[in-house]
Amino acid sequence: QVHLVESGGGLVQAGGSLRLSCAASRNFFRFNNMAWYRQAPGKQRDLVAWITSGDMTNYADSVKGRFIISRDVAKNTLYLQMNSLKTEDTAVYYCNRLGATMKEYWGQGTQVTVSS
Repeated sequence: QVHLVESGGGLVQAGGSLRLSCAASRNFFRFNNMAWYRQAPGKQRDLVAWITSGDMTNYADSVKGRFIISRDVAKNTLYLQMNSLKTEDTAVYYCNRLGATMKEYWGQGTQVTVSS
């Protein structure tokens, strides 16, 4: 059974940093390319970054050069290091497999709020 638990969000000033974590069930983490998504109020859920089983990474243009996605296979944990945060990064952040649809299971997410 899939289980995803995001954590690490909070309130931070613009220019600051946060590190998000996502604990995933072992088989789900092992057999999927993993990704971070975010959803701002009134907007759709967008793909932010993803990492393949071979540790290839890619990023949305809006976060490229500021965010870093990584994973710890032994801990079944996905990370997102967010630097130089901007107010427009404010959103609820979720992890899931790359390509997950809204009809699939999602965790509760973690709120990131960036103040000016």
